[in-house]
Amino acid sequence: MGALGQFFHAIPFDLIIIQTVNGIVTGMILALIASGLTLIFGIMDVVNFAHGELFMLGAYIGFVVFVTTGSFWLALIGASLIVAILGAAMQIVALRPLIGRDPLNTILATFGISLVLQNYALWQFGPVVRKIPEPISSQFTLFYLQYPWYRILITVLSAAIIGGFWLYLKYGKLGVWIRATAQDRVMAQAMGIPVPWVYTGVFAIGAAMAAASGVLFAPMVGVSHTMGLDWVLKAFIVVVVGGMGNLAGSIVAAIFISLLEAYATIWVDPSQAVIVSFVVLILTLLFRPTGLFVATPR
Repeated sequence: MGALGQFFHAIPFDLIIIQTVNGIVTGMILALIASGLTLIFGIMDVVNFAHGELFMLGAYIGFVVFVTTGSFWLALIGASLIVAILGAAMQIVALRPLIGRDPLNTILATFGISLVLQNYALWQFGPVVRKIPEPISSQFTLFYLQYPWYRILITVLSAAIIGGFWLYLKYGKLGVWIRATAQDRVMAQAMGIPVPWVYTGVFAIGAAMAAASGVLFAPMVGVSHTMGLDWVLKAFIVVVVGGMGNLAGSIVAAIFISLLEAYATIWVDPSQAVIVSFVVLILTLLFRPTGLFVATPR
């Protein structure tokens, strides 16, 4: 125990704080992506493999809107609205006819859509990474680093979007319909709720959340046609660890996994730190397949 204490005592406290901030920032972006994925699965029972491409498409549309208008905030709002409309059209055309069929059909359909969107982005924009400037370029001193205020802004905006969605889910008319459909789809339809259009609204909201996260993250890494691959994989891990269809669990899992990866980079290369999330996924599937953050019924 003494050796273990000395091992952790050797880690500078300021490095721990910096990695904690990094983990929370990354975790909130991941939570925003995973929230849309969790919503779609929890209400529609659809595993959306195209979610990463909606994230990517939102970043590209945000880039186009920014180049046209010069406003990051118009890019954020415009990309979210446009991808929401595209998501609604995708659900009506490709997924609505598959309701009630084998879930493998929807998996194959969304996987096919992801390939189409990714190759369309490559054809339209090419392999060159595009850049959206940060709306706030100032920095503050965090120990020995100049830390960007924009990363703090990302955390606040992600939390605000998730919080706004939660309030709408609780008090908005469509939100009430969504909760009723999630509890009992047949009874909701019998009460006059237009369940097929609720599904369309759910998919549109999930797509908008993915697009918003794409625009928010684009200034940090750039925009490319493959940017959604890594993030959607992490989002799926978060959804499983947090509990399939559990919105609150996904948010907690996103921050938890991002913090673990951030702390792991203290000892190993960042490219190796991602192994931590896969270890958590395997342990969850082995010992708590319903999710780490799902309350166990008594």
